[in-house]
Amino acid sequence: MPKEARVTTPRAGRAVSWSPDSVVLGCDYNPEQWPESVWKHDVALMNEAGITLVAINIFGWAEIEPGPGEYDFTRLDAIMDLLHSAGIRVNLGTGTSSPPAWLTTLHPEILPTAADGTRSSHGGRQAWCPSSPEFRTAALGLVQKVAERYSSHPGLALWHVSNELGCHNALCYCNTSAAAFRHWLRARYSTIDALNEAWGTAFWSQRYSDWNQIQPPRTTLSSANPAQRLDFSRFSSDELLDYYRAEAELLRGHSTIPVTTNFMVTAHIRSQNYWQWASEMDVIANDHYLDHRLPHPISELSFAADLTRGLAQGKPWMLMEQASSAVSWQPHNLAKQPGEMMRNTLTHVARGADTVCFFQWRASRHGAEKFHSALLPHAGTDTSQWRETLDLGAKLHALESLAGTRVESSVALIFSWEAWWAAEGDAQPSQDVRYLEQVHAAYEALRANGVTVDVVAPGAALDEYELVVVPSLYLVDDHSVDIITEFVERGGVAVVTFFSGIVDETDGIRLDPTGETPPGAFHDLLGGWTEQFFPVLPQTELVLDDGGIAHTWAEHVRPTSADVVAEFASGPTLGGPAITRNRFGSGAAWYVATALDEPTFADLMGRALDEAGVERLDLPAGVEVVTRSNDSDRYRFVINHGAHQIAFPADGAELLTGTAVTGSVTVPAGGVRVIRLTVEEGAMR
Repeated sequence: MPKEARVTTPRAGRAVSWSPDSVVLGCDYNPEQWPESVWKHDVALMNEAGITLVAINIFGWAEIEPGPGEYDFTRLDAIMDLLHSAGIRVNLGTGTSSPPAWLTTLHPEILPTAADGTRSSHGGRQAWCPSSPEFRTAALGLVQKVAERYSSHPGLALWHVSNELGCHNALCYCNTSAAAFRHWLRARYSTIDALNEAWGTAFWSQRYSDWNQIQPPRTTLSSANPAQRLDFSRFSSDELLDYYRAEAELLRGHSTIPVTTNFMVTAHIRSQNYWQWASEMDVIANDHYLDHRLPHPISELSFAADLTRGLAQGKPWMLMEQASSAVSWQPHNLAKQPGEMMRNTLTHVARGADTVCFFQWRASRHGAEKFHSALLPHAGTDTSQWRETLDLGAKLHALESLAGTRVESSVALIFSWEAWWAAEGDAQPSQDVRYLEQVHAAYEALRANGVTVDVVAPGAALDEYELVVVPSLYLVDDHSVDIITEFVERGGVAVVTFFSGIVDETDGIRLDPTGETPPGAFHDLLGGWTEQFFPVLPQTELVLDDGGIAHTWAEHVRPTSADVVAEFASGPTLGGPAITRNRFGSGAAWYVATALDEPTFADLMGRALDEAGVERLDLPAGVEVVTRSNDSDRYRFVINHGAHQIAFPADGAELLTGTAVTGSVTVPAGGVRVIRLTVEEGAMR
């Protein structure tokens, strides 16, 4: 029979923060998948590997509430106590990420609906509509019981709300979602006339005369209203955030243990505007998996880590999930090579992660993730994977002194989820212009110059930076434009790339109907404007008169005060400006009117970095150098993703090998070195 719930009250004196005094190694554990006879062995191996934080009850709903209102915490009690007795802290999931079959059978209306009206069946995971009141009632009932029972458990270190909110169910088009969308629109626009104006409903006779006429952007015969799609994306992000708040509020009513959820800052997920979510988290946590479908997977890993640090406002953050080797959801689930797990992990640590966790601890026997890698593989402990797990635990222990330090950077890159949503709508000039690809291209050009980048939100303060990069910021508000403009006017240098500043927050073209002002948000700053876009077909090479190569996009640019740096020597705008530079106030703004290839973009970015006075490093291909520091110490990471040994100038103590470094450090192919710099070098900021 189920035990009675243990009702507890919060302990006094707990601070709502996550500030480990060392670099933490953690993992996801699914004890519900294993008999209790396995648990003690697993926990002993966790101790051997240096695991100090374990996430449990992520998908535990069906086990702890096997029927409506029937609770059984027997096994969850046991694993909580077992982990605590072994000195391992618990990242406790609320268990609400996937509803049990009894709930969707009682309330099939919980199941989400696609844009074409198809309702999902039970199974898989996250089979719930974010707007469903029935789901929320049942889920919060479970959270209440979990909070009552475990809020004062001595092993509890962190509350983990749901799991990867919006990974599969971010957009639901059911009638319940439609009603919630209309409620959201009323709050945003107040009047139906204001909505009509914002959505431009005079086009195609789309004008609404009553709120009840408005539906989600379901499947249509032709292109849907882009402003409607944009607002539905905003609504959907907000709806999931509101759900997070509901769970978090309940948890905070029972304890002052930190509360968070795991973000998905990664290339294939774009449904949440995490700039709006970040302030709701007691610690920023991210899940990241290497994506071999991308042209530069390692560069994307570094970008995602830098963006996560941006969400954390520069503070240390948590990597909640990563893979020890292969994942289970790509067309080709490639295993990591020897040393790659260490290298990937330390890339995250270099870029601000003080807690690094893995999905998962023990490889599953059943289910859709049975071929997903784990710290403890199917083959057990007599494996290279297990030996790498032990080595990683030892290496992270050697880095404990850098916990709490911050990453050094004087370059900012502006990134926007709203611009991402808007730029990739229907009926754009070219479907080959993908927002994130342009962001990654700019990031890779900076990385090729050996600089570390802070990724910041539109409108963020730019006072601490020397160079700001604005890649294809299609949608931008006036305040953000002013911040960038003032940054350059005060002496900063900006690089703005094509398809930036085109629309306002309503996805409406930025123009003056009288023709008195050129179109676009940045025409004053850039000293020019674009008369017409000229996208080009795939595989078309554009040549610039300085020898540079470009592709995808060209424009007819009309300089007003800008100097022409390079012209098109081929293509539809032959002889027209491809790159310009404008003196503005005490600074300068560069504009790139095309998609440069990698060497050309890296060269241009190097010129802008030099003008801004940013030190850049001449690094071999595949080498990253990142520095973390506090008031007294500096730690330099040299990460060699390449196939050849390199030497890098440094003086200090190498922490991973425990050796002294004088003059330079040797980093083997595929290796990482972390140098605690000498006082003299540490003072050179």
